[in-house]
This record gives sequence, C-alpha cells and structure tokens, in this order.
Amino acid sequence: MSSFDPCRMFRKLAYNNALANSRLLAACATLEPGEFEATRTSFFPSIKSTLNHTLTVDWFYVDGLEGGTLGLRAFDIEEPFNDLPSLSKEQAKVDRRLVAICEGLTPEKLASTVELQRDGRVQRERMEDVLSHLFQHQTHHRGQVHAMLAGSSVAPPQLDEFIVDDDARFRGGEVAALGWSEQMLMR
Repeated sequence: MSSFDPCRMFRKLAYNNALANSRLLAACATLEPGEFEATRTSFFPSIKSTLNHTLTVDWFYVDGLEGGTLGLRAFDIEEPFNDLPSLSKEQAKVDRRLVAICEGLTPEKLASTVELQRDGRVQRERMEDVLSHLFQHQTHHRGQVHAMLAGSSVAPPQLDEFIVDDDARFRGGEVAALGWSEQMLMR
C-alpha cells in the first residue's frame, strides 16, 4: 500500500466538481425555452440565478487560492450571464483553474495561508479549509439546481457517482471529453 497523500482527496474533489458541473450544465442545456430563468422555489429564485451565483463564488475563491486580489469585485455583477452557453464556458474555465490548483497541491501548500480580499480587510484562512468550504458550497448549490430540474422538463442528472474506483463504469466518455484519464483520477 502506498503512503497516505493528504492532497489526493482534494484532487478528486476538484475533478468531481468539474464533472458534476459539466453534467449539470449539459442537462440545463436541454431545458425548454423559459425554464432556465423561470421563477422556482430555492435559495435563489431560478436555475439561472443559482448557476450565476456558483460561478461568481468560484471566481472569488479560486482567485484567492491563486494568490490574486480580485476580491469582492467577483460579485460586481450579480448575474453576469443571461445565457447558459456563456455561463457554461466560464464555469468550465474556472473548473480547470481549480483542478490545476489541486493538481499542484503539496502538504505544505494545504497548510499554507490563503488571503481573501474582503470589504476593507483581508481574511486569512488555511488553504485546506478554503478548499473544503468551496467544495461544500458548490455541492450545496448544485443540489438546489438538481432539485429545481426535478420541476422542469429535464430529468436531473446523476451527480454523486465519482469518488470510488467502481464509479468509473458510470462516467463513460465524459472523462475523456474533459481531457482526463481514469488513471489520472485514481492516483
């Protein structure tokens, strides 16, 4: 058995995050006209609003994890995208950035301090805590979109079959389409 790698789980969570976003956005792409922006019951009032929120939060945290100073400017436009294709393209970009961060992790980096630019202050947190918070946030809001899809013309996609090796049979060509390999995901 190989030695324990504390970075491994964060890499897997980054890949899971990107794949789940890809599946969810692909399902949303099949919504009937008007369903993307339709008012629904959830924390945010529509699928459009929720997906825009998850994207801007990703911009904020991923920038901080990269050492940037974007800060709260990530939220200057509450809903930066009115259409799903543009939003999906930007979500894929930030997902790739998050995967790259997690691919470059070391135990020392996980324990390092991330500076998040807040209104008039700098929030300092351990990188492992920021990553855990971000993955939890994204899972929470993906679940809300998943539930909103249940009240639409689109069946909600499977989002939770990823972490264990046996889940490879459910991923099909999605892994290759994202530029990954099964070997890369399981290391």
